[in-house]
Amino acid sequence: MYLFQKIEEAVFKQNDARRTIGEFILANREKISGYSMEEIAGMTHTSKPTLVRFAKYFDYSGWKEFTYAFAHEVAQFDETNLDANFNLPFDKSADTLQIIENLADLSMQTIKETTSLISLSDMDKASDIINQANTTVIFGRSPNSYLGESFKRNLNTIYKRSLVTNADEAGLIANSLTNQDCAVIISYSGDNPETYPMKNVSILLKNKVPIISITGGGENYLRKYSTISLNIASRERLYSKIANFSTEESIRFILNVLYAKLFSLNYDENLQTKINDSRHLEGLRKTTFMDISEDL
Repeated sequence: MYLFQKIEEAVFKQNDARRTIGEFILANREKISGYSMEEIAGMTHTSKPTLVRFAKYFDYSGWKEFTYAFAHEVAQFDETNLDANFNLPFDKSADTLQIIENLADLSMQTIKETTSLISLSDMDKASDIINQANTTVIFGRSPNSYLGESFKRNLNTIYKRSLVTNADEAGLIANSLTNQDCAVIISYSGDNPETYPMKNVSILLKNKVPIISITGGGENYLRKYSTISLNIASRERLYSKIANFSTEESIRFILNVLYAKLFSLNYDENLQTKINDSRHLEGLRKTTFMDISEDL
């Protein structure tokens, strides 16, 4: 997770000075580097030692290091010049046209940012791993598991054996995999090794299973132990939002690119396979719309 997301999580879960300080930082994100410790302590009714403890809660050595990291993150986000509101893309006064246009804009900006975060070498390595795997197992909580189902279906259409597991069976399935298989783990936060799907990472590592993670920016547990990490566009807050519009769009795009790259590795063979299977399995489908009809 990014630092601003970790702060929001603390605000949501804690009921002490961490909430007060966190709320102030999130509300004044562009101004934090311009305030002294004394000023922030005064405005939050805390103290300088409390600010230091707050910084150490996020694994920084002190307040100076914390504010430097936060300011750097803010500057990095502002440089991209994306103007969509990823958390509240419309308000209660929005009409149908405004909702449609705002969500279309959010989707396009999400895909643009996701594209900028894709490492070509990592995407190539990830597709090679899946291409060589006997079985690809996709781990993820709802709604990520739904996106995984679509990816699984695409893999199966080109005869790449794949399945989506759930929390109840994940441990059993993870323990059955070997270094000849592959795990794709989808988690926005990628933290907390005690919860699904991260709690299966230790089993996969023990069995030397290659792990492709699809996760948010910043350091987290999942990224640390992955063979390859593909980055979700992570501008959404963890809690204060209408829905996971941007996150789901980003994950869907990553999975589509990963499938397309995998398809391209054996393009002619895969295309012929899909055409042959469609003729066999969908030969009875009819349409009166000439633009999409085919002479099978």
